[in-house]
Amino acid sequence: MKVVILCGGFGTRIRDVAEDIPKPMIPVGSYPILWHIMKYYAYYGHNEFILCLGYKGKEIKDFFLNYEITTTDFTLTLGESEKIEFHNGHNEKGWKITFAETGLNAMTGARIRKIKKYIEPGEQFMLTYGDGLSNVDLNKLISFHNNHGNILTLTGVRPAGRFGELGMDNNGLITEFNEKPQTSEGRINGGYFVCNYSLFEYLPEGDELIFEQDPVKNLVRDKELRQFPHNGFWQPMDTYREYSLLNTLYKSNKAPWKIWK
Repeated sequence: MKVVILCGGFGTRIRDVAEDIPKPMIPVGSYPILWHIMKYYAYYGHNEFILCLGYKGKEIKDFFLNYEITTTDFTLTLGESEKIEFHNGHNEKGWKITFAETGLNAMTGARIRKIKKYIEPGEQFMLTYGDGLSNVDLNKLISFHNNHGNILTLTGVRPAGRFGELGMDNNGLITEFNEKPQTSEGRINGGYFVCNYSLFEYLPEGDELIFEQDPVKNLVRDKELRQFPHNGFWQPMDTYREYSLLNTLYKSNKAPWKIWK
């Protein structure tokens, strides 16, 4: 199944981490967060990607066009055109990536609409954002989507709290402290969608179209949107603190999304 990834936003809330690269290229460990998302999908056998590019999309193109040179050891013999000897391989062979220029100022709904030509009529596809990591079971997500038969499934997550949570007894004695707890009630859109081709009927022309507004509201109206509840790990990267959290998890070998070897 093809995986559509929204990679075109300006990422204004995380400019304090990096201003010269697009948000999906901000690194977690040695690789961009976009690479981690793609590795996760590829682990489940989904290695055909459509990247919806916009702001600084050239940086994403350059990373993959120079992937072997960027990620492996090699020997270059000067004076002998194109003679490069690579000394080690990688596990991303077979990835098929379509780089779709969807406009600098296009909103999310418009970007999805513009990649319609890369999806065959009647074909299902997956969709996610280029700045969030999770350990959602993609096999169960797809099975859930196929069983209910509606147009769109989104993964509903319980976001981590922004501040520490205190548990106290009646006398004010602290009995529990959670540094970054999950909310106990309510879910939000965590991305990791599964879509039917008929989703495009809800995406009219216009760069101002925000997927999460009228299109999703109209799907709700028509009873065509279902939630797949996910109680495990989910973390976006919108702030420096979240950037630091993801890097700490990865570098300490505690990253829940790193299920590949």
